[in-house]
Amino acid sequence: MPQSLAQIYLHIIFSTKERRPFLQDETLRSALHGYLAGACSNLECPAIEVGGIEDHVHILCRYGRTLTIADLLRELKKESSKCVKERSSDLQSFSWQTGYGAFSVSPSHVGPLRMYIATQEDHHRRESFQDEFRRLLRKYGVEFDERYVWD
Repeated sequence: MPQSLAQIYLHIIFSTKERRPFLQDETLRSALHGYLAGACSNLECPAIEVGGIEDHVHILCRYGRTLTIADLLRELKKESSKCVKERSSDLQSFSWQTGYGAFSVSPSHVGPLRMYIATQEDHHRRESFQDEFRRLLRKYGVEFDERYVWD
């Protein structure tokens, strides 16, 4: 086959270091989500939806063919960290957690997941980020040791 073709959707989740609420300011959070969407596109992984609340982000994107997931996340975290720190001297201690969650998404689930990400603020009135992440790990069948999930 002369062409390499792929259509893979990823649901990516990562939090601020120690789940600190660095992203409380809605203007900052909105700017960060826009920045992450642009960074995804620049890395040939176009974002479909980016959302989250004060301590974590969700990204739904089409996974490109040129980067590993680890490289994609390293670049997204590195560049978005710079973006946040440049916005205010009060944010110089900002950082992302070391790890992340990345899950494949069926094309038939892209629409509902997009809505889920877009309504994160409403969702987190009922469920903490930690409970949400544990639930998603179980849903996707990811084995995990609680001692190594949080930093």
